[in-house]
Amino acid sequence: MALEEYKRKRNFKQTPEPAGKVERGKGHRFVVQKHRASHLHYDFRLEMDGVLKSWAIPKGPSLDPADKRLAMQVEDHPVSYFDFEGIIPPGNYGAGTVMVWDVGKWQPEGDAHAMLAGGDLKFNLDGDKLKGSFALIHIRSSKPGNKGTEWLLIKHRDAYVQEPYDIDEYDHSALTKRTLDQIADDAGARQWKSSRPAATSGRSTKNDWLADSIAKADAKKREAAAKASAGAGSRRPAQKKASAKKLATKVTTSASSAIKKKSPSGKGLGH
Repeated sequence: MALEEYKRKRNFKQTPEPAGKVERGKGHRFVVQKHRASHLHYDFRLEMDGVLKSWAIPKGPSLDPADKRLAMQVEDHPVSYFDFEGIIPPGNYGAGTVMVWDVGKWQPEGDAHAMLAGGDLKFNLDGDKLKGSFALIHIRSSKPGNKGTEWLLIKHRDAYVQEPYDIDEYDHSALTKRTLDQIADDAGARQWKSSRPAATSGRSTKNDWLADSIAKADAKKREAAAKASAGAGSRRPAQKKASAKKLATKVTTSASSAIKKKSPSGKGLGH
């Protein structure tokens, strides 16, 4: 895919995202970015031919061979995207929070180009969280509307197998050790913007969850917060009135007691 599709989706006059270029180096790094957009997913990227070959995995990778994870191939990303961690603001392409979930090196188990072209890419990972032998298997389907982007990520049996595997136990950044929520709450986090809308009517919705409609979720949260705030506000005047009445009664009683003590008759000044 090179970087044509990546560039088509972004207006670099309006976004600080790297325009990116095909690198000359032959690095073999990999990165997994946890991405909370309209749907939580994990972006699995292999450095190859000067770009990051990318797949979006809804449930994330697993070290359990029984977990055959659906992986949707997406556009190649520039190598400079490797260490992005931060917030993409609502209304922008890919809006949501991004964490660098895992990083490391990968090595193909054979001719990487031939295996990728044949739809059976076998490789080893040496990351902070993912280790051992894996395979990306292309799913070939004759169903109408199939774009041929469906793959399966499968863990091979080796010394690094974990059965069962709970990915939620590893919700921390490989770079900053922050959780996804901590990154989302960081007002100073780097924000990337894109001019492309989160969703476009009239096109296929097959991969819309990658393009994100998180703005709707945020709007619902703001509406709920506003209602809660309004409800709390309507109770405050009554609470304040009751407190003021209680305080006035207390002051009156205290003053009356003080006056009685000073009065020779022990009664009020009116007597």
